[in-house]
Amino acid sequence: MPAVQDVGLHDGAHPWPIRGEASGKRTARSPRPSSLSGEIPNRISDTSPGASWYLIIKQYATSIGLAPAVRQNRAVTTTAVPLRSLVRRDALLRRLLTVTLVDTVGRGAFFTLTMLYLTTVVGIPAVTAGIGLTVAGGVGVVASLGFGHLADRWSSRQMLIVLHLVQACALVAYLRVDDLVTLIVVSSLVTLAQQGGSSVRAAAVGRAFPGAERVRIRATMRTVTNIGIAVGTSVAAIPLAIGTGGAYRVTMAAAGALYLVSAVLLVGLPADRIDARPGTEPNSDGGPAVRSRSPYRDGRFLAVTVLSGVFGMQFGLFEVAMPLWVVRHTTAPDVLVSPLLLVNTVLVIALQVRLSRGTGDVQGAGRVMMHAGWLMAAACGLWAAAGQVSVIVAVVVLFAAAAVHTLAEITSSAAGWSLSFDLAPPDRIGAYQGMYGTGYALGAMAAPTVVTAAVTMGATGWALLAFTFLASAVGIAVITRRS
Repeated sequence: MPAVQDVGLHDGAHPWPIRGEASGKRTARSPRPSSLSGEIPNRISDTSPGASWYLIIKQYATSIGLAPAVRQNRAVTTTAVPLRSLVRRDALLRRLLTVTLVDTVGRGAFFTLTMLYLTTVVGIPAVTAGIGLTVAGGVGVVASLGFGHLADRWSSRQMLIVLHLVQACALVAYLRVDDLVTLIVVSSLVTLAQQGGSSVRAAAVGRAFPGAERVRIRATMRTVTNIGIAVGTSVAAIPLAIGTGGAYRVTMAAAGALYLVSAVLLVGLPADRIDARPGTEPNSDGGPAVRSRSPYRDGRFLAVTVLSGVFGMQFGLFEVAMPLWVVRHTTAPDVLVSPLLLVNTVLVIALQVRLSRGTGDVQGAGRVMMHAGWLMAAACGLWAAAGQVSVIVAVVVLFAAAAVHTLAEITSSAAGWSLSFDLAPPDRIGAYQGMYGTGYALGAMAAPTVVTAAVTMGATGWALLAFTFLASAVGIAVITRRS
């Protein structure tokens, strides 16, 4: 689903420092039991909450289970555990996936109804509602950056719990919105909790899972996200069919309650795996620890962030520009918009994990990003061509465009997750994830205006979009080759 970006919801391989015991002291770089080597820590239990999630994904486990792969880490060769085995045995992963599913079911139901509720039930004009939600989007950008920094200093577990409680209360508070001021306050709290939580969650994944496993985990979480959004959107069809204000309110309140359920589940996250620890490793001379440089002073990472944000506008292209193009500029029937969105959702669910392979290091991620650039350029060409042909041909070309566009989305997402982790120093992983998420958020804010203006230009606009996406992918590939 194009609107679902888990950008923070920014899922790499280089050796990360081994954290010490609960005392917070660093230990020597000794091997740490991890799911990558197949040595699952004793804290993992098949009976932990969230184990039922494995039953839900079992039906498509063969599509996301990866063949064992060998990776060289220093002088030790380890074998990657198949993902379905990792899900079954790692209690932390199961809990994260369960929380992701619960969250996104609520999110899918809520945001399907939001604009209609504000305009038809509350009576706020559409333009006014748009202004309020735009202001809230700006708050989300700041929250992504700020909470990324906080994730390097405070407990990720505790912040996730608090942010979920805030999100739950804010969603229910939508029922009290009656003007622009209350809309700005409430919607800003929602986006603050959502975008801030994305940065904190990304930092937690970066600490909890080693190397290339992070990309597999983020890919799996994105697959679950799309499943949850699809289920939530389907649930929203009930109040839409009933058509009463009461039906809207009950569904929106239930969505808020789901975030309370997630907050309870988050209490069981193991702090020793996901929380930041104060200080960094001491210098070789035994002097005080020195923190790594800030992401603001890391030119390479800033460049990758900006270029990734530009490429990330492809989400807005599918969500905003594609429906306009199909309805106004092609001979295809208007109802085709929904099946095209369904193609995107199904392909992401089926292929996100499998097509994330090959992004286990910086250079590999750069190569995959280059492939994504060419795919996106081809998709733009197909979207444009659909406006020049007869009805039957247009339908075929539009489905081809949707499939190629989705492949570009899948591969670029995997490459971005890898780069956001691999280019970040361990003690600043939260700040770097926050910065990367901010780039995506800015791209998402600009996308509706940029892509809408482009498609109104016809073939010329599509050509400009193709050049923009390809150029940003080439830029990222060049940066990775020099790393």
